[in-house]
Amino acid sequence: MSLLNFGSRGFISWFPVHGTSIYENNTLVSTDNKGMAAYLYECERRGHLAQHPRRVLRVARAALRRNAVPGEQLHVRGTVQDCHGRGPGFRLDSYGFASNTMIAQVQADAAQRIVSHVLNSLLFLVADRLCSRANHTFTLPNGTVAQTCPPAMGFSFAGGTTDGPGAFDFVQGDNSTSQNPLWNIVKSAVTPVPSAAQTACQYPKPILLNTGYATFPYAWSPSTVDIQMLKIGNVVIALIPGELTTMAGRRLRAAIRAQLIASGIVGNDAYVIISGPANTYAHYITTPEEYTVQRYEGASTIYGPNTLPAYIDKYTSLVPWLASTPPAAAPASDAAPPALQSVALSLQTGVAFDGTPGGQSFGSVQTDVAGRTRRGRRPTRCSPARTPGCVFCPAFLIRLLSKLKNCRQNNLRLEQTFLYVDHLAANGSWTPVRSDSHPSTIYRWARVNGLTGTSTVNISWTVESGTPAGSYRFRYFGDSKALGGTITPFVGTSGTFTVV
Repeated sequence: MSLLNFGSRGFISWFPVHGTSIYENNTLVSTDNKGMAAYLYECERRGHLAQHPRRVLRVARAALRRNAVPGEQLHVRGTVQDCHGRGPGFRLDSYGFASNTMIAQVQADAAQRIVSHVLNSLLFLVADRLCSRANHTFTLPNGTVAQTCPPAMGFSFAGGTTDGPGAFDFVQGDNSTSQNPLWNIVKSAVTPVPSAAQTACQYPKPILLNTGYATFPYAWSPSTVDIQMLKIGNVVIALIPGELTTMAGRRLRAAIRAQLIASGIVGNDAYVIISGPANTYAHYITTPEEYTVQRYEGASTIYGPNTLPAYIDKYTSLVPWLASTPPAAAPASDAAPPALQSVALSLQTGVAFDGTPGGQSFGSVQTDVAGRTRRGRRPTRCSPARTPGCVFCPAFLIRLLSKLKNCRQNNLRLEQTFLYVDHLAANGSWTPVRSDSHPSTIYRWARVNGLTGTSTVNISWTVESGTPAGSYRFRYFGDSKALGGTITPFVGTSGTFTVV
């Protein structure tokens, strides 16, 4: 693990573990274990509701992807149907939330253990350039001329990974077995048929999607990426536009470090950190040997078998610009890719209006909370009648904010919240103690009737061990849209319930 401390304002922690811990069946906007680690650390020091933490943690990704046969080989057999990963808390819930928090806590604790280390004052330097990855010709250290390819995805890409299995009869490690002829027909209808030159360049990858030649409505894969390095004292951070396997990261880090030392820019105490994906997402980066195996990572290494050597060539070429007296001219840069904001497509439907059943107002409570609940239980699903360990506040009659469906059209509530859990203080006032950002609260939106514009919101709270006994309530903050387009905020409040 690596950590860069910015005085008392915050720090960045690199922990080489993949951020995905929550399963694909989750339909809620949720943080990965990196964001959860930062949240857990900050909450420990500022409380759960402070909007401006005194110290900010950023948990970043380092080289972390492995390119190997799954550990449960006898069960997986390389096919997509059995290719499911599971975390340490897989028995506790069906979405991966518990595993996400457990893995995040490990990262937060590791950051805390080393954050108190003292760092010297450091000089900050940046080297940045745009680099074309398609058809890039360069010379390897042994004098051999090598070339990258226009982007393409292999058949094993469709096999998926343990955190996102694919479908049909795709398998990983698929570079020599015969293909289902159906997919050769399908792929030719989706992207242009690969030329002989593209097929030879990407070999031994069997091309499924020839994304480098797919341009409607815009390019399917980037041909130009942003490569960048930062130098802070003896620490050099290489920002990578993709996901590196562990060995690819080791080779890139070793090459950059050797070039830095050989150039006299840093001493033998040089520390190189690989961080990515950053700036651009260009899928995966494997070693040439891993590429030959053509598992998911190799099939997703879009610029061909020389992808990693090409990145090593470009990143080491930026080293002179990290010197305290860099070259006068900026590093050569290729043309920037086109800006796509004006032509970006959206499949979201607009919100015509919001409605309520006759005689009821927005924010009305359809089914109120149970009167009493116990602390420390974590049921797999909330039900006021059958689950005594779960506080449950279902169904406010309001049309606002499903997961990414209609939320931005009404109110995103940025830096705000859709719900509060309030605690009744001794002086009779209500104090917010939890918001929608806390992992113990869940907010679900559901459409009831598209013609009448009615929807419901289901709010639940898993009461943690250590929660003070007393009286609590829920508040829900929504915004309704009238037929004329006027958006009106409202608040719904539940009844009072007691935590014992």
